[in-house]
Amino acid sequence: MDFSKKFLIAGTGKSGICSAKLLQKMGAQIMFYDGKTDLNVEDVLSKLDDRENVGIVLGTVNDEILSTIDVMIISPGISIESELAKQVSEKNIPIWSEIELAYRAGAGKVAAITGTNGKTTTTSLVGEILKKHTSNSFVVGNIGLPYTDAALDTNEESFIALEVSSFQLEAVEEFCPKVSAVLNVTPDHLDRHHTMENYASVKLDICRNQTANDYIVLNYDDPITREMAHDPRVKAKVVYFSGVDKLEDGVCLDGDEIVIVDKGQKISVIDRSKLILLGQHNLENYMAGIAVAYYMGVPVAEITDVLKTFKGVEHRIEFVEEVNGVTYYNDSKGTNPDAAIKGIQAMNRKTVLIGGGYDKGVPFDDWIKAFDGKVKKLVLIGQTAKLIADTAEKYGFTDYVFADSLEEAVKICADEAEPGEAVLLSPACASWGMFENYEQRGDQFKELVRKMM
Repeated sequence: MDFSKKFLIAGTGKSGICSAKLLQKMGAQIMFYDGKTDLNVEDVLSKLDDRENVGIVLGTVNDEILSTIDVMIISPGISIESELAKQVSEKNIPIWSEIELAYRAGAGKVAAITGTNGKTTTTSLVGEILKKHTSNSFVVGNIGLPYTDAALDTNEESFIALEVSSFQLEAVEEFCPKVSAVLNVTPDHLDRHHTMENYASVKLDICRNQTANDYIVLNYDDPITREMAHDPRVKAKVVYFSGVDKLEDGVCLDGDEIVIVDKGQKISVIDRSKLILLGQHNLENYMAGIAVAYYMGVPVAEITDVLKTFKGVEHRIEFVEEVNGVTYYNDSKGTNPDAAIKGIQAMNRKTVLIGGGYDKGVPFDDWIKAFDGKVKKLVLIGQTAKLIADTAEKYGFTDYVFADSLEEAVKICADEAEPGEAVLLSPACASWGMFENYEQRGDQFKELVRKMM
């Protein structure tokens, strides 16, 4: 790939800065764009290794500037339907996501994992398996380390576990993983993708460049992902996983044993009783991880060894502390109703629940219906608090209260929960507006809980 071009980087956050650093190392010319006219330019430039000859355009981009641009790198927070993206497309300037950039700059075999829920846990599991398999492995994407940060450290022998969001898949051209996976598709980000059909279609773009020599792992138990196998974009070999049905090929249960069925041969992997993470959703995550790792070429014995010790990820139904007989759990990564339903289902006692946050245009009906007598009280924060309260009223749940901050919410929970009960932060909403990301929200929750000890 010839990087002796001029790139416009749309967005000056973490994604944009990492893309800029990669491009500078490749010898490219770069210019930033940000819609904020009051942006602190000095703060942006200070984050670069080389700030010479780096321009920053604020507010709008004119045709004169675009006439000098060869490619635009679009940050995940900017929609492919934005006015900027339309303006650039009209000039026939290619638009790449950060994963497209990293893929073109890097090398190695990529295992790319997407889905509404479970992708961080599954990517972490695959990453641990790949690390056991080879020291030449990387775990990148939304999971913490940007792909652009690691791309130049990869080589043809590298194994890469990549967590991919729908936002990043909006602008891929050549990106082609060896193994892709779509774990599930449930309502999320409808403020961006508008319909479930659009959302699912963007998810499936993960495989658009795969060939018959590659693999796509799909959830047989999810009707949307099961039907993806028949989409014309799917040219890779389809591998299903199922926590419910026995499969002629794929990963499934044989009694309590998780097995891989490959070309009619049944390969035992592990008894589910030996897995640390509980819940049907985690069983699905395990199975997806097994399928991805196996078709990346990792021996089953190595996969099994990691499965026995894998403890999951931070901010996903994470035990925090027991304070005054009350157990506190951090599920800040429950950023949509379906993920938050899994959090409630994991509770085995009466629970005081903290919910609410940024409005992604997703209904909360199924989440409220999943309370099923477990939720003792609902403490609501953020932009969606009133909407959630109205939905709760519709289903006869009236034991809710509003809080102006997470700190106030935790105090209310501490007053309401009795010994033997639980407090669960599982917001069913994104964190934006009150927090930079779900990690910051979860970290603050844990800090507030530990201050009570």
